[in-house]
Amino acid sequence: MPSPEAPTTAALTARVVDLSRALRRHGVNVGPSETVDAASACAALGVSDRERLRAGIAASMMRREGDRAVFDQLFDIYFPAGVGDRTGVGEVEATHDPVEARAAAERLRDDLATALATNDERELDRLAARAVAELGALSNDSSMGGFSANQTLDRLGPQTTIAAALQRARDAGDVMSGSGEGSGGSGSGAGGAHGQGSPWRPEQLSDRFDRDEMRSRVAAFRRRVEREATRRNTEARGTERISRYGVRDPLERKDFLLTGKTEGADLQAAIRPLARKLAARLSARQRRQSRGTVDIRRTLRRAMSTGGVPMSPAYKHRHRSRADIVLICDMSGSVAGFSRFTMLLLQALAGQFRRVRFFGFVNICDDITDIVTGSSVGEDISSQVAQRASLSRWHGSSDYGSALTDFVDRWLGAVGPRSTVIVLGDARTNGTEPHVDALRTIAAQARHVAWLNPEPHASWDTGDSVAGRYAQVVDMHECRNIDQLRRFVARALPV
Repeated sequence: MPSPEAPTTAALTARVVDLSRALRRHGVNVGPSETVDAASACAALGVSDRERLRAGIAASMMRREGDRAVFDQLFDIYFPAGVGDRTGVGEVEATHDPVEARAAAERLRDDLATALATNDERELDRLAARAVAELGALSNDSSMGGFSANQTLDRLGPQTTIAAALQRARDAGDVMSGSGEGSGGSGSGAGGAHGQGSPWRPEQLSDRFDRDEMRSRVAAFRRRVEREATRRNTEARGTERISRYGVRDPLERKDFLLTGKTEGADLQAAIRPLARKLAARLSARQRRQSRGTVDIRRTLRRAMSTGGVPMSPAYKHRHRSRADIVLICDMSGSVAGFSRFTMLLLQALAGQFRRVRFFGFVNICDDITDIVTGSSVGEDISSQVAQRASLSRWHGSSDYGSALTDFVDRWLGAVGPRSTVIVLGDARTNGTEPHVDALRTIAAQARHVAWLNPEPHASWDTGDSVAGRYAQVVDMHECRNIDQLRRFVARALPV
């Protein structure tokens, strides 16, 4: 790869400013002081060691570990490893023919198995560049010469080389231990013929540890391919565009309405740890709220042992009354993922409340409490709800007015003066009458009613949305991702 001229201090500072601006666009809090610190770190560290520069800027800008993945992606965009084609890769032509692509992938896999066996980082970098150039070029003319890491990895299948690489490592005898990237580290190190670490003798370890080591090397190779594709796309399409649209947000800020099947599974996998943290916060809130005002008599009596100084105040204990939760969820296709995730989260938190009841609707309401509570935490209940519940009467589009009226007619007895009702939905009525009075009836009978809307606030009252009319009756909260849902449960949900 041709080495670019060393950028001046002013150019580096401009890149740091652009990087901080891009981080803020992705929801990472980076203020002026962090930007100034990062620019100072950049000037002190220089660009000779890219991984050292990455660590220095990250230490100056990052406050939360969860933002590191976004930072690493943007750092690779604003501080690329180089420009132009890589040297040492040789003559490489992109292929779009499936037969030629399979043959090229076969050759690359053979070389990759050898490189993985010896953990040759320089060779792995070269193979990642070759793989992207040969297998990752997009065939669509409108792509402006873009490259796809997913296409490269799908065609290459680096995970299929694990067995061959493991066998070659054992045949070779002593090899050096891994690069330490198995935990999802940010970089591949400075490079070199071999990694650093204590000697690793495969024959002395169990097969499981050998495979884990090789899997971590394959994972590190996949990240090399992703970084190489990002670098080439940045050159083809521009830094601004790639930093805006080519960066994956962390799971906590992933929009519920934009999650695919794989990300939906990741969201469900996050339920257990999230529920544990929220349960701890709710328990702390319950303890604080159960502590009443200062008991003067007990405080003065306790102060006799300290010469009349009230070192340890005594509080009047209040009777704890845990809330009932009634969840009314839009289960239509457009927001079903959001409703399902929220239901499963409250299912995991059910122990913090006196009782939790679940109702689903599309255009009529049905009690789905037994379905939700009978499933294990994290289980996808959509198929059971579709088979066992009656959520629609004559069409499959959501009708909030009809559903709320049906809830008042048949299920209003589930709401009492200790109940907190939470409505989940985007408040889009598909042109039908919203029947706001039905929601007003529910609010008059409940202790509190909150509405969680998975759409951004700017989209409310656009098109067929009647969010504003419902928001005049109950509190409506924007809840588009895990972060906002966590804040609502931890701060706004009564316990």
